[in-house]
Formats: sequence, structure tokens, C-alpha cells
Amino acid sequence: MADFDLVIRGGTVVTASDTVVCDVGVKDGVIVALGSSLAKGAREIDATGKLVLPGGIDSHVHVDQLSSSGAYTADTFLSGTRSAMCGGTTGIIPFAAQYKGQSLRQTVEDYHAKADGQAMTDYAFHLIISDPTESVIGQELPALIKDGYTSFKIYLTYDALKLNDRQFLEVLAAARREGAMVMVHAENHDMIAWLSEKLLEFGHTAPKFHRVAHANIAEGEATNRAIALAELVDQPILMVHVSAKEAIDRIREAKARGVKVFAETCPQYLFLTEDDLDKDGFEGAKCMCSPPPRDKANQEFVWQGLADGTFDVFSSDHAPYRYDSPTGKRVGGADTSFKKVANGVPGLEIRMPMLFSAGVLTGRIDINKFVALCCTNPAKMYGLYPRKGTIAVGADADIAIWDAEKKVTISIDMLHDDMDYTPYEGHEVTGWPIISMVRGTIVWNDGEVLAKPGDGKFLRCDVPATARPRGTSVHGFNPTSGDYIKF
Repeated sequence: MADFDLVIRGGTVVTASDTVVCDVGVKDGVIVALGSSLAKGAREIDATGKLVLPGGIDSHVHVDQLSSSGAYTADTFLSGTRSAMCGGTTGIIPFAAQYKGQSLRQTVEDYHAKADGQAMTDYAFHLIISDPTESVIGQELPALIKDGYTSFKIYLTYDALKLNDRQFLEVLAAARREGAMVMVHAENHDMIAWLSEKLLEFGHTAPKFHRVAHANIAEGEATNRAIALAELVDQPILMVHVSAKEAIDRIREAKARGVKVFAETCPQYLFLTEDDLDKDGFEGAKCMCSPPPRDKANQEFVWQGLADGTFDVFSSDHAPYRYDSPTGKRVGGADTSFKKVANGVPGLEIRMPMLFSAGVLTGRIDINKFVALCCTNPAKMYGLYPRKGTIAVGADADIAIWDAEKKVTISIDMLHDDMDYTPYEGHEVTGWPIISMVRGTIVWNDGEVLAKPGDGKFLRCDVPATARPRGTSVHGFNPTSGDYIKF
């Protein structure tokens, strides 16, 4: 009788801290042994010459979601998780999005109904809080945190979603009291609204003007304000989809003085620029997202932030709105103004291969940093570590075996989402996962999807260590206990 259900032999096993050639033994979906010349497995995979990485965790994903503009994502939990695993990602954390007037608990139940029986990989949920009523903050949110929904996102822009500073402070205080991570979409709403109004007055309606309206300084100001409010309450926050140098500088400065602020960036800020929004006709809409891609020089600041630790997480912000659809990019009508175009780009499947090719193989980041950004840190940030995000004894056997020399030309025809375009059409990458497995079961095998709808399981998130406050807010007031400490 075999000692293991599966043995992966001779691969180069990579974690966020170590790289070693060894075997991996799996039993009952869990990694139970790491070493040389492990005993026989019921099934064996020869990974000689290949990289054995933890399965990716994409912690910023929009699937089966209605946007505040009325657009609807093309991907369901079935197609979204299928696309994820084909790109080496074995767990996703999408959003259960509350809109004003909705019960937060009912919102979560609605999203579970969408995922149940559909997901091919494991998944958790973030909450989106747009209506922080007294009952939501005092009753629903604490109960949901205890049930394993330990992270939530708030917006400082969008009419249907934005919170004012007072509401934001109440959410931060609740997160501090209950133990949760707060994610922030930071752009100055009034700056964007004012610029948009002026642009439209002068007939500037093309997609390229989306970039003008969403000025760098709008992101920088809102990032600075979010950090100040979080520091006031002494609540850790994570700034999502950071794009602009002005925001990166504020985050770096806050980290340097010990503020618990974390940051995420995405493929669109490394591989797209504002020039991609300035294509013929309506084509630029394919690359519209918020914040938007910046200029070429700004890309270098994003790369620097990945290398120097300013960024903790690399996520896709997968927001798949089809180009030729009245519920997608054209939700505002054919050739509508930039203000009414659905915001978001797809990126679930290409997230890890593009960063590996342009980052690891060029020496911009090392492979351990790659694993940290794409796998380990997201698991730590959102209470899934060490069950997910690493290769270690006791962790789930969520593993991706990579051929570091495999060359792929990205095109919509080879991807596995339900989109009708990719903004990275024709982009050549080197390195791609040839096998992905979830809890020891192979779900993707070099071109063949093996998972079935419903194989993926819901993940209850613990309170992450990263969500714990430092102890006392900057001005000496503890919003949880009411204590005031004089300095």
C-alpha cells in the first residue's frame, strides 16, 4: 500500500522564503512530507526541471457581480475559477457587494447561492460596504466577521458606493473592535467629478479622457486621507489597485514611520499605459479601469514598489466586462462618453504568468518575492495562511507546477474566461503553469481542464495577524476601550 496519495518528485520547490529541490508527499489533500527520496505514492508526478510553487491566491476578483453602473461581469464562478486555475491560481477572493438599502447578511447569502455548485477552485469572500447603517455596523458586520468574512472594502469614490470620512471612521472603528482588514479604493470623488464635468462641457468624451479625469493627484490625495483616518483610529488598511506615483509615495512614507498600511497593485499598471486608452474609436474602452493606467514613466515606480516591499500583494482586479455587450463596456450605449463606460479589465488567468515573465525572468524581482506577492502574502492578509499560500507540512496541497521555459502568446482564443477580448492580445510571455492542483487533485493538466463545477469549496477566513492594530492611535485615544492616554 502506498504511503502517499501523491508524490511530486524532483521539482524545485519554491516558497516565499526558500528554494529547494525535493519531493512533496500528499495525503488526503494535505501536504504531509517534504524531503528526498520519499516513499512511493499511489500517483507520482516527475517534476524534474520544473518549478513547484504554491497555487496562487487572487485576492481581488469581481465575478458574477452587478456594478454600480448597471454593468454585469461576464464571468460566473464557474468560468472565473476555470480561468484562474489555468493560470496557476487555485484560490480566489471575490466580493459580496452590498448596495444601499441592502442587508449585508442577505448580500452574502446571495453570493453564496451564485458560487454554490459552480466554483472549480476554493474561494472566500470580501464584503463591500456601501451602506454602513447602525444595524450593519453594530450587528451584521460583527456577526459576519465571526463567521469568517474578515475583510471588507470601502470606496472613496463612485456615487453609489462612496463613504464620507465620518462613515469611513465608523467602519474603521468597527474593524478595529472586531478584528478585520479594511481595503480601500482611494480616489478623490469630487476631483474626478469636477474634471469629468469640465471635460464633457468641452466635448471631450473619448475613452482617453477617463485618464485625464482620474488624475494622479486624485489618487494621491485620497490615499493620504485614507492613511490619516486609519492612523487616527489605529486600524490597519490595505490600499487596493494602487497605480500612481503620488499614491505610492504616500504609502512608502507611512510604512517608514510604522503605520500599518499595506498595498496592492495589478497587471494593468505594469503592462498598459494611458496610450492604450487612446485607440481608434471606442477601442480604448477595452483598457479602461479605475484608477486608470498611467504613463510609461509611472510604470517604473510600480515596478520599484514591487521590488522594494512597498507593495505586499499582486492581484488581478479581474473585472470582466465584455466589449460588445449592452451589459458590458457599452452599458451606457454605443460609443458612449467615457463617464458611462463600465470600468474594469480582465486579468485572472494572465496575472501570474505575466509577472513571472516580466519580473522574475528579467531579474526585477526574485522568485521568492513572486511567490510572496501572488500566493503567500494574500493568504496572510486575509486569514487563510498557513492553510493556503505556501508549500509546507500541514498546508492544503494547492500546488502549481510551472514550466519556466514554456513560451505563450496571449490571445483571447487561448484563455478560459467568458470574455470577448483581452487587453494583452499578442503579448508574449515565458513561463506558464502546466499542472494546477487543488487539495491534491489535479484540476488543470497541460491544456486540459479536469475540475468539475462544484469541486471548489468555501473558505472561512480567520482574523489575520496583519489586521491587529499597533495598540494606540496616533493621538492616544483607544476607540475600542474609550481609554485616553496622555503623552
